[in-house]
Amino acid sequence: MTDPRLTELTARAPSLRLLTELADLIHYGRDWTRRWGPAPLAVALPGSIEEVQAIVRWANERQVALVPSGGRTGLSGGAVAARGELVLSLERMNRVLGFSDTDRLLEVEAGITLQAVHEAARSHGLLYPVDFGARGSCTIGGNIATNAGGIRVIRYGTTREWIGGLTVVAGNGELLELNRGLVKNSSGYDLRQLMIGSEGTLGVVVGAQLKLTDPPPPAQTMLLALPHMDALMKVFALFRAQLKLQAFEFFTDVALRHVLAHGAQRAIDADQPYYVVTEYDALDDGDEQTALLAFEDGVREGWISDGVIAQSESQAATLWRLREGITESLAPRKPYKNDIALRIGAMPAFLHEMQALLAREYPQMEVVWFGHIGDGNLHINVLPPEDMQQAEFIAHCERVTRLLADTLQRHGGSISAEHGIGLVKKPYLESTRSEAEIALMRGVRTVFDPNGILNPGKLFD
Repeated sequence: MTDPRLTELTARAPSLRLLTELADLIHYGRDWTRRWGPAPLAVALPGSIEEVQAIVRWANERQVALVPSGGRTGLSGGAVAARGELVLSLERMNRVLGFSDTDRLLEVEAGITLQAVHEAARSHGLLYPVDFGARGSCTIGGNIATNAGGIRVIRYGTTREWIGGLTVVAGNGELLELNRGLVKNSSGYDLRQLMIGSEGTLGVVVGAQLKLTDPPPPAQTMLLALPHMDALMKVFALFRAQLKLQAFEFFTDVALRHVLAHGAQRAIDADQPYYVVTEYDALDDGDEQTALLAFEDGVREGWISDGVIAQSESQAATLWRLREGITESLAPRKPYKNDIALRIGAMPAFLHEMQALLAREYPQMEVVWFGHIGDGNLHINVLPPEDMQQAEFIAHCERVTRLLADTLQRHGGSISAEHGIGLVKKPYLESTRSEAEIALMRGVRTVFDPNGILNPGKLFD
Protein backbone atom coordinates (compact mmCIF):
# COMPACT_ATOMS: atom_id res chain seq x y z
CA MET A 1 0.00 0.00 0.00
CA THR A 2 3.01 2.32 -0.32
CA ASP A 3 2.11 3.16 -3.92
CA PRO A 4 0.29 6.53 -3.84
CA ARG A 5 -1.97 5.39 -6.67
CA LEU A 6 -3.39 2.65 -4.45
CA THR A 7 -3.94 5.14 -1.65
CA GLU A 8 -5.93 7.28 -4.06
CA LEU A 9 -7.96 4.25 -5.17
CA THR A 10 -8.93 3.32 -1.62
CA ALA A 11 -9.89 6.93 -0.96
CA ARG A 12 -12.31 6.76 -3.90
CA ALA A 13 -13.73 3.40 -2.85
CA PRO A 14 -13.29 3.16 0.93
CA SER A 15 -14.93 -0.28 1.25
CA LEU A 16 -12.87 -1.85 -1.54
CA ARG A 17 -10.80 -4.85 -0.49
CA LEU A 18 -7.23 -4.50 -1.73
CA LEU A 19 -4.58 -7.23 -1.35
CA THR A 20 -0.84 -6.56 -1.55
CA GLU A 21 0.73 -9.48 0.30
CA LEU A 22 3.18 -11.50 -1.82
CA ALA A 23 1.23 -14.74 -1.45
CA ASP A 24 -1.93 -13.02 -2.70
CA LEU A 25 -0.10 -11.42 -5.62
CA ILE A 26 1.18 -14.84 -6.70
CA HIS A 27 -2.17 -16.56 -6.23
CA TYR A 28 -4.22 -14.01 -8.16
CA GLY A 29 -1.59 -13.04 -10.70
CA ARG A 30 -1.43 -16.28 -12.68
CA ASP A 31 -3.61 -18.89 -14.34
CA TRP A 32 -3.04 -22.58 -15.12
CA THR A 33 -0.34 -21.84 -17.70
CA ARG A 34 2.34 -21.20 -15.04
CA ARG A 35 4.64 -19.83 -17.76
CA TRP A 36 4.84 -16.25 -16.52
CA GLY A 37 5.93 -15.11 -13.11
CA PRO A 38 3.05 -13.19 -11.52
CA ALA A 39 3.92 -9.57 -10.70
CA PRO A 40 0.73 -7.55 -10.20
CA LEU A 41 0.64 -4.14 -8.56
CA ALA A 42 -2.11 -5.34 -6.23
CA VAL A 43 -5.35 -7.32 -6.23
CA ALA A 44 -8.68 -5.52 -6.05
CA LEU A 45 -11.76 -7.45 -4.91
CA PRO A 46 -14.77 -5.22 -5.52
CA GLY A 47 -18.10 -6.08 -3.97
CA SER A 48 -20.32 -4.01 -6.22
CA ILE A 49 -20.71 -2.65 -9.74
CA GLU A 50 -20.04 0.82 -8.39
CA GLU A 51 -16.66 -0.29 -7.07
CA VAL A 52 -15.81 -1.86 -10.44
CA GLN A 53 -16.66 1.42 -12.15
CA ALA A 54 -14.54 3.34 -9.66
CA ILE A 55 -11.59 1.04 -10.34
CA VAL A 56 -11.92 1.36 -14.12
CA ARG A 57 -12.22 5.16 -14.00
CA TRP A 58 -9.23 5.40 -11.66
CA ALA A 59 -7.24 3.13 -13.97
CA ASN A 60 -8.02 5.37 -16.94
CA GLU A 61 -6.92 8.48 -15.11
CA ARG A 62 -3.74 6.95 -13.72
CA GLN A 63 -3.00 4.76 -16.77
CA VAL A 64 -2.89 1.58 -14.70
CA ALA A 65 -3.49 -1.64 -16.63
CA LEU A 66 -6.22 -3.95 -15.34
CA VAL A 67 -6.45 -7.73 -15.62
CA PRO A 68 -10.04 -8.95 -15.09
CA SER A 69 -9.92 -12.20 -13.14
CA GLY A 70 -12.37 -15.07 -12.62
CA GLY A 71 -11.39 -18.54 -11.46
CA ARG A 72 -8.12 -18.37 -13.45
CA THR A 73 -8.57 -21.89 -14.81
CA GLY A 74 -7.72 -20.82 -18.36
CA LEU A 75 -4.84 -22.27 -20.33
CA SER A 76 -3.86 -19.36 -22.59
CA GLY A 77 -2.41 -16.81 -20.18
CA GLY A 78 -5.45 -14.56 -20.50
CA ALA A 79 -5.62 -13.88 -16.74
CA VAL A 80 -1.88 -13.47 -16.14
CA ALA A 81 -0.69 -10.26 -14.49
CA ALA A 82 3.06 -10.19 -15.01
CA ARG A 83 3.76 -6.50 -15.75
CA GLY A 84 2.56 -4.55 -12.74
CA GLU A 85 -1.14 -4.63 -13.61
CA LEU A 86 -3.90 -4.40 -11.04
CA VAL A 87 -5.79 -7.70 -10.86
CA LEU A 88 -9.53 -7.07 -10.77
CA SER A 89 -10.97 -10.21 -9.20
CA LEU A 90 -14.75 -10.64 -9.28
CA GLU A 91 -14.79 -13.48 -6.74
CA ARG A 92 -16.70 -11.47 -4.11
CA MET A 93 -19.44 -10.68 -6.64
CA ASN A 94 -20.83 -14.21 -6.60
CA ARG A 95 -24.53 -13.93 -5.84
CA VAL A 96 -27.65 -15.16 -7.56
CA LEU A 97 -29.60 -11.94 -8.06
CA GLY A 98 -32.89 -13.31 -9.29
CA PHE A 99 -34.84 -15.84 -11.29
CA SER A 100 -37.70 -15.48 -13.75
CA ASP A 101 -39.71 -18.67 -14.09
CA THR A 102 -41.62 -17.26 -17.06
CA ASP A 103 -38.47 -16.26 -18.95
CA ARG A 104 -36.35 -19.09 -17.57
CA LEU A 105 -33.58 -16.62 -16.86
CA LEU A 106 -31.19 -16.84 -13.91
CA GLU A 107 -29.57 -13.50 -13.09
CA VAL A 108 -26.14 -13.81 -11.47
CA GLU A 109 -23.05 -11.82 -10.66
CA ALA A 110 -19.97 -12.65 -12.71
CA GLY A 111 -17.94 -14.16 -9.87
CA ILE A 112 -20.31 -17.05 -9.22
CA THR A 113 -18.86 -20.48 -9.97
CA LEU A 114 -20.26 -22.68 -12.69
CA GLN A 115 -21.09 -25.33 -10.11
CA ALA A 116 -23.12 -22.83 -8.06
CA VAL A 117 -25.04 -21.93 -11.23
CA HIS A 118 -25.78 -25.61 -11.83
CA GLU A 119 -27.09 -25.94 -8.28
CA ALA A 120 -29.21 -22.81 -8.58
CA ALA A 121 -30.73 -24.05 -11.85
CA ARG A 122 -31.51 -27.45 -10.30
CA SER A 123 -33.25 -25.75 -7.38
CA HIS A 124 -35.77 -24.45 -9.92
CA GLY A 125 -36.08 -27.81 -11.68
CA LEU A 126 -34.07 -26.59 -14.67
CA LEU A 127 -30.64 -26.94 -16.25
CA TYR A 128 -27.80 -24.62 -17.19
CA PRO A 129 -26.22 -26.99 -19.70
CA VAL A 130 -22.67 -25.68 -20.14
CA ASP A 131 -20.39 -28.01 -18.19
CA PHE A 132 -16.75 -29.05 -17.83
CA GLY A 133 -14.30 -30.44 -15.31
CA ALA A 134 -13.31 -27.10 -13.71
CA ARG A 135 -16.93 -26.39 -12.75
CA GLY A 136 -16.09 -26.02 -9.07
CA SER A 137 -13.57 -23.21 -9.52
CA CYS A 138 -14.22 -21.51 -12.87
CA THR A 139 -16.59 -18.55 -12.85
CA ILE A 140 -19.37 -17.41 -15.15
CA GLY A 141 -17.48 -14.21 -15.95
CA GLY A 142 -14.47 -16.20 -17.11
CA ASN A 143 -16.69 -18.61 -19.05
CA ILE A 144 -18.23 -15.65 -20.87
CA ALA A 145 -14.85 -14.01 -21.50
CA THR A 146 -13.59 -17.12 -23.34
CA ASN A 147 -16.91 -18.47 -24.67
CA ALA A 148 -16.21 -21.69 -22.81
CA GLY A 149 -17.45 -24.95 -24.29
CA GLY A 150 -16.90 -28.17 -22.40
CA ILE A 151 -18.17 -31.71 -22.61
CA ARG A 152 -21.73 -31.23 -23.92
CA VAL A 153 -21.27 -28.78 -26.77
CA ILE A 154 -22.45 -31.49 -29.15
CA ARG A 155 -25.91 -31.24 -27.54
CA TYR A 156 -26.14 -27.69 -26.20
CA GLY A 157 -23.50 -25.53 -27.85
CA THR A 158 -21.05 -23.17 -26.14
CA THR A 159 -21.58 -20.47 -23.51
CA ARG A 160 -22.61 -18.05 -26.25
CA GLU A 161 -25.92 -19.84 -26.77
CA TRP A 162 -26.94 -19.48 -23.11
CA ILE A 163 -26.41 -15.78 -22.42
CA GLY A 164 -29.65 -13.82 -22.48
CA GLY A 165 -28.15 -10.55 -21.30
CA LEU A 166 -24.98 -9.03 -19.91
CA THR A 167 -24.09 -6.23 -17.53
CA VAL A 168 -20.68 -4.86 -18.46
CA VAL A 169 -18.41 -2.05 -17.32
CA ALA A 170 -16.74 -0.91 -20.53
CA GLY A 171 -13.12 0.17 -20.71
CA ASN A 172 -14.11 3.81 -20.28
CA GLY A 173 -16.09 3.08 -17.09
CA GLU A 174 -19.54 3.27 -18.67
CA LEU A 175 -22.12 0.74 -17.51
CA LEU A 176 -23.77 -1.24 -20.34
CA GLU A 177 -26.93 -3.35 -20.08
CA LEU A 178 -26.79 -5.57 -23.15
CA ASN A 179 -29.89 -7.29 -24.60
CA ARG A 180 -31.67 -7.51 -21.20
CA GLY A 181 -32.80 -11.11 -21.71
CA LEU A 182 -34.76 -10.51 -24.89
CA VAL A 183 -35.36 -13.51 -27.14
CA LYS A 184 -35.80 -11.35 -30.23
CA ASN A 185 -33.94 -8.08 -30.57
CA SER A 186 -33.14 -6.71 -34.02
CA SER A 187 -32.24 -3.20 -32.93
CA GLY A 188 -28.74 -2.95 -34.33
CA TYR A 189 -25.47 -4.58 -33.31
CA ASP A 190 -25.63 -7.29 -30.66
CA LEU A 191 -22.91 -5.99 -28.35
CA ARG A 192 -23.67 -8.85 -25.94
CA GLN A 193 -22.26 -11.33 -28.43
CA LEU A 194 -19.27 -9.08 -29.05
CA MET A 195 -18.39 -9.24 -25.36
CA ILE A 196 -18.60 -13.04 -25.27
CA GLY A 197 -15.14 -14.37 -26.09
CA SER A 198 -13.46 -10.96 -25.87
CA GLU A 199 -11.14 -12.08 -23.02
CA GLY A 200 -11.69 -9.00 -20.89
CA THR A 201 -10.28 -6.65 -23.53
CA LEU A 202 -13.50 -4.68 -24.17
CA GLY A 203 -15.14 -4.55 -20.78
CA VAL A 204 -15.49 -6.19 -17.40
CA VAL A 205 -18.47 -8.54 -17.26
CA VAL A 206 -20.08 -7.95 -13.87
CA GLY A 207 -23.39 -9.75 -14.34
CA ALA A 208 -25.28 -12.05 -16.65
CA GLN A 209 -28.76 -13.31 -17.38
CA LEU A 210 -28.36 -17.02 -18.07
CA LYS A 211 -30.84 -19.02 -20.11
CA LEU A 212 -32.01 -22.23 -18.49
CA THR A 213 -33.64 -25.23 -20.11
CA ASP A 214 -35.37 -28.47 -19.20
CA PRO A 215 -33.26 -31.11 -17.50
CA PRO A 216 -31.95 -33.67 -19.98
CA PRO A 217 -33.73 -37.00 -20.28
CA PRO A 218 -32.25 -39.97 -18.45
CA ALA A 219 -28.84 -40.70 -19.91
CA GLN A 220 -26.58 -43.72 -20.17
CA THR A 221 -22.80 -43.67 -20.23
CA MET A 222 -20.66 -46.05 -22.27
CA LEU A 223 -16.89 -46.51 -22.47
CA LEU A 224 -15.52 -47.87 -25.73
CA ALA A 225 -12.06 -49.15 -26.67
CA LEU A 226 -11.02 -48.48 -30.28
CA PRO A 227 -8.22 -50.23 -32.21
CA HIS A 228 -7.05 -47.35 -34.43
CA MET A 229 -7.43 -43.62 -35.02
CA ASP A 230 -9.65 -43.89 -38.09
CA ALA A 231 -12.25 -45.63 -35.94
CA LEU A 232 -12.85 -42.43 -33.92
CA MET A 233 -14.85 -40.60 -36.57
CA LYS A 234 -16.50 -43.78 -37.86
CA VAL A 235 -17.82 -44.66 -34.40
CA PHE A 236 -18.93 -41.07 -33.88
CA ALA A 237 -20.90 -41.13 -37.15
CA LEU A 238 -22.38 -44.53 -36.26
CA PHE A 239 -23.54 -43.47 -32.80
CA ARG A 240 -24.75 -40.05 -33.88
CA ALA A 241 -26.93 -41.64 -36.56
CA GLN A 242 -28.60 -44.07 -34.17
CA LEU A 243 -28.58 -42.35 -30.77
CA LYS A 244 -29.35 -38.91 -29.35
CA LEU A 245 -25.90 -38.02 -28.09
CA GLN A 246 -25.30 -35.73 -25.14
CA ALA A 247 -21.51 -36.09 -25.21
CA PHE A 248 -18.83 -37.90 -27.20
CA GLU A 249 -15.32 -37.57 -25.72
CA PHE A 250 -12.12 -39.41 -26.54
CA PHE A 251 -8.66 -39.96 -25.07
CA THR A 252 -5.60 -42.04 -25.89
CA ASP A 253 -3.90 -44.89 -24.08
CA VAL A 254 -1.18 -42.44 -23.02
CA ALA A 255 -3.78 -40.22 -21.35
CA LEU A 256 -5.33 -43.27 -19.71
CA ARG A 257 -2.01 -44.27 -18.13
CA HIS A 258 -1.65 -40.85 -16.53
CA VAL A 259 -5.17 -40.65 -15.15
CA LEU A 260 -4.94 -44.20 -13.75
CA ALA A 261 -1.68 -43.32 -12.07
CA HIS A 262 -3.46 -40.32 -10.56
CA GLY A 263 -6.04 -42.52 -8.84
CA ALA A 264 -8.75 -43.27 -11.41
CA GLN A 265 -10.07 -46.82 -11.67
CA ARG A 266 -9.62 -48.96 -14.75
CA ALA A 267 -13.05 -49.78 -16.14
CA ILE A 268 -12.22 -51.98 -19.12
CA ASP A 269 -9.71 -54.77 -19.66
CA ALA A 270 -8.95 -53.93 -23.28
CA ASP A 271 -5.58 -52.29 -23.92
CA GLN A 272 -6.21 -50.21 -27.02
CA PRO A 273 -4.73 -46.97 -28.39
CA TYR A 274 -8.01 -44.98 -28.27
CA TYR A 275 -10.99 -44.74 -25.95
CA VAL A 276 -14.34 -42.98 -26.09
CA VAL A 277 -16.71 -41.95 -23.31
CA THR A 278 -20.14 -41.27 -24.76
CA GLU A 279 -23.39 -40.26 -23.12
CA TYR A 280 -26.73 -40.69 -24.83
CA ASP A 281 -30.47 -40.43 -24.09
CA ALA A 282 -31.81 -43.59 -22.48
CA LEU A 283 -35.52 -43.07 -22.00
CA ASP A 284 -36.54 -46.70 -22.20
CA ASP A 285 -35.44 -50.21 -23.10
CA GLY A 286 -35.70 -49.33 -26.78
CA ASP A 287 -32.88 -46.79 -26.45
CA GLU A 288 -30.75 -49.35 -24.60
CA GLN A 289 -31.36 -51.89 -27.34
CA THR A 290 -30.44 -49.34 -30.01
CA ALA A 291 -27.21 -48.57 -28.18
CA LEU A 292 -26.32 -52.26 -27.99
CA LEU A 293 -27.05 -52.69 -31.69
CA ALA A 294 -24.84 -49.70 -32.52
CA PHE A 295 -22.10 -51.21 -30.39
CA GLU A 296 -22.42 -54.56 -32.16
CA ASP A 297 -22.30 -52.82 -35.55
CA GLY A 298 -19.06 -51.13 -34.51
CA VAL A 299 -17.56 -54.42 -33.35
CA ARG A 300 -18.57 -56.14 -36.57
CA GLU A 301 -16.95 -53.38 -38.65
CA GLY A 302 -13.73 -53.66 -36.65
CA TRP A 303 -14.08 -50.15 -35.22
CA ILE A 304 -14.73 -51.17 -31.59
CA SER A 305 -12.66 -53.69 -29.65
CA ASP A 306 -14.48 -53.68 -26.34
CA GLY A 307 -16.86 -51.62 -24.23
CA VAL A 308 -18.76 -51.27 -20.99
CA ILE A 309 -22.08 -49.64 -20.10
CA ALA A 310 -22.41 -47.97 -16.70
CA GLN A 311 -24.76 -49.86 -14.39
CA SER A 312 -25.18 -47.04 -11.87
CA GLU A 313 -24.58 -43.32 -11.41
CA SER A 314 -21.41 -44.05 -9.45
CA GLN A 315 -20.08 -46.25 -12.25
CA ALA A 316 -20.93 -43.53 -14.78
CA ALA A 317 -18.92 -41.09 -12.65
CA THR A 318 -16.03 -43.58 -12.64
CA LEU A 319 -16.12 -43.73 -16.44
CA TRP A 320 -16.26 -39.95 -16.74
CA ARG A 321 -13.30 -39.53 -14.42
CA LEU A 322 -11.14 -41.33 -16.98
CA ARG A 323 -11.77 -38.37 -19.29
CA GLU A 324 -12.27 -35.46 -16.90
CA GLY A 325 -9.30 -36.35 -14.70
CA ILE A 326 -6.70 -36.06 -17.47
CA THR A 327 -5.88 -32.36 -17.12
CA GLU A 328 -5.44 -32.64 -13.36
CA SER A 329 -3.26 -35.74 -13.72
CA LEU A 330 -0.92 -33.90 -16.12
CA ALA A 331 -0.70 -30.63 -14.19
CA PRO A 332 2.34 -31.57 -12.05
CA ARG A 333 4.37 -32.08 -15.23
CA LYS A 334 3.59 -28.52 -16.46
CA PRO A 335 2.71 -29.55 -20.00
CA TYR A 336 2.75 -27.30 -23.02
CA LYS A 337 -0.82 -27.17 -24.28
CA ASN A 338 -2.60 -26.68 -27.58
CA ASP A 339 -6.38 -26.26 -27.73
CA ILE A 340 -7.52 -26.46 -31.34
CA ALA A 341 -10.74 -26.72 -33.33
CA LEU A 342 -11.74 -28.14 -36.71
CA ARG A 343 -14.95 -28.72 -38.56
CA ILE A 344 -15.94 -32.29 -37.86
CA GLY A 345 -15.84 -33.00 -41.59
CA ALA A 346 -12.22 -31.88 -41.74
CA MET A 347 -11.19 -33.98 -38.77
CA PRO A 348 -10.19 -37.30 -40.43
CA ALA A 349 -7.64 -35.79 -42.82
CA PHE A 350 -6.33 -33.40 -40.17
CA LEU A 351 -5.84 -36.16 -37.59
CA HIS A 352 -3.48 -38.02 -39.89
CA GLU A 353 -1.44 -34.89 -40.65
CA MET A 354 -1.39 -33.92 -36.98
CA GLN A 355 -0.26 -37.34 -35.80
CA ALA A 356 2.55 -37.40 -38.37
CA LEU A 357 3.61 -33.88 -37.36
CA LEU A 358 3.68 -34.66 -33.65
CA ALA A 359 5.58 -37.92 -34.17
CA ARG A 360 8.16 -36.17 -36.33
CA GLU A 361 8.65 -33.07 -34.17
CA TYR A 362 8.40 -34.63 -30.70
CA PRO A 363 10.36 -37.88 -31.06
CA GLN A 364 11.74 -37.72 -27.51
CA MET A 365 8.73 -36.22 -25.78
CA GLU A 366 5.51 -37.69 -24.48
CA VAL A 367 2.44 -36.23 -26.19
CA VAL A 368 -0.95 -36.67 -24.53
CA TRP A 369 -3.99 -35.75 -26.59
CA PHE A 370 -7.68 -36.02 -25.97
CA GLY A 371 -10.79 -33.95 -26.48
CA HIS A 372 -14.31 -33.30 -27.61
CA ILE A 373 -14.32 -35.23 -30.87
CA GLY A 374 -18.06 -34.63 -31.27
CA ASP A 375 -17.52 -30.89 -31.73
CA GLY A 376 -14.09 -30.93 -33.36
CA ASN A 377 -12.04 -29.74 -30.36
CA LEU A 378 -8.70 -31.41 -29.55
CA HIS A 379 -6.41 -30.82 -26.57
CA ILE A 380 -2.72 -31.58 -27.16
CA ASN A 381 -0.40 -31.75 -24.14
CA VAL A 382 3.35 -32.06 -24.56
CA LEU A 383 5.24 -33.18 -21.44
CA PRO A 384 8.75 -31.79 -20.92
CA PRO A 385 11.65 -34.25 -20.62
CA GLU A 386 13.25 -34.20 -17.20
CA ASP A 387 16.65 -33.27 -18.63
CA MET A 388 15.44 -30.29 -20.70
CA GLN A 389 15.45 -26.70 -19.47
CA GLN A 390 12.06 -25.00 -19.42
CA ALA A 391 13.12 -22.23 -21.80
CA GLU A 392 14.44 -24.73 -24.33
CA PHE A 393 11.29 -26.82 -24.01
CA ILE A 394 8.98 -23.85 -24.58
CA ALA A 395 11.02 -22.64 -27.56
CA HIS A 396 10.84 -26.06 -29.19
CA CYS A 397 7.09 -26.32 -28.59
CA GLU A 398 6.50 -22.82 -29.96
CA ARG A 399 8.25 -23.80 -33.17
CA VAL A 400 6.06 -26.88 -33.50
CA THR A 401 2.94 -24.85 -32.73
CA ARG A 402 3.75 -22.64 -35.71
CA LEU A 403 3.75 -25.77 -37.88
CA LEU A 404 0.52 -26.92 -36.26
CA ALA A 405 -1.06 -23.51 -36.89
CA ASP A 406 -0.10 -23.71 -40.55
CA THR A 407 -1.71 -27.15 -40.78
CA LEU A 408 -4.84 -25.85 -39.10
CA GLN A 409 -5.01 -22.95 -41.52
CA ARG A 410 -4.96 -25.33 -44.48
CA HIS A 411 -7.84 -27.27 -42.97
CA GLY A 412 -9.85 -24.17 -41.98
CA GLY A 413 -9.39 -24.67 -38.23
CA SER A 414 -8.75 -22.46 -35.22
CA ILE A 415 -5.71 -22.26 -32.93
CA SER A 416 -8.07 -21.70 -29.99
CA ALA A 417 -11.24 -23.67 -29.39
CA GLU A 418 -12.32 -22.73 -25.86
CA HIS A 419 -9.54 -21.07 -23.84
CA GLY A 420 -9.05 -17.87 -25.80
CA ILE A 421 -5.90 -16.40 -27.33
CA GLY A 422 -4.40 -14.66 -24.29
CA LEU A 423 -0.61 -14.57 -24.29
CA VAL A 424 0.05 -18.16 -25.32
CA LYS A 425 -1.63 -18.15 -28.73
CA LYS A 426 -1.14 -14.51 -29.68
CA PRO A 427 1.67 -15.26 -32.16
CA TYR A 428 -0.63 -17.58 -34.11
CA LEU A 429 -3.78 -15.48 -34.32
CA GLU A 430 -3.21 -14.75 -38.00
CA SER A 431 -3.52 -18.46 -38.78
CA THR A 432 -7.17 -18.25 -37.72
CA ARG A 433 -8.11 -14.65 -38.52
CA SER A 434 -7.43 -12.62 -41.64
CA GLU A 435 -5.56 -9.30 -41.61
CA ALA A 436 -8.85 -7.52 -42.27
CA GLU A 437 -10.52 -9.24 -39.31
CA ILE A 438 -7.67 -8.44 -36.95
CA ALA A 439 -7.69 -4.80 -38.07
CA LEU A 440 -11.41 -4.57 -37.32
CA MET A 441 -10.91 -6.21 -33.93
CA ARG A 442 -8.24 -3.64 -33.08
CA GLY A 443 -10.66 -0.89 -34.02
CA VAL A 444 -13.43 -2.36 -31.87
CA ARG A 445 -11.06 -2.64 -28.94
CA THR A 446 -10.11 1.02 -29.24
CA VAL A 447 -13.77 2.09 -29.19
CA PHE A 448 -14.57 0.19 -25.99
CA ASP A 449 -11.24 0.79 -24.26
CA PRO A 450 -9.78 4.03 -25.69
CA ASN A 451 -6.89 4.21 -23.24
CA GLY A 452 -5.93 0.55 -23.56
CA ILE A 453 -6.18 -0.31 -19.87
CA LEU A 454 -8.07 -3.63 -20.13
CA ASN A 455 -5.88 -6.71 -20.33
CA PRO A 456 -3.22 -5.07 -22.50
CA GLY A 457 -0.95 -7.44 -24.40
CA LYS A 458 -3.60 -10.15 -24.53
CA LEU A 459 -5.14 -11.32 -27.82
CA PHE A 460 -2.93 -8.90 -29.79
CA ASP A 461 -0.55 -6.03 -29.00
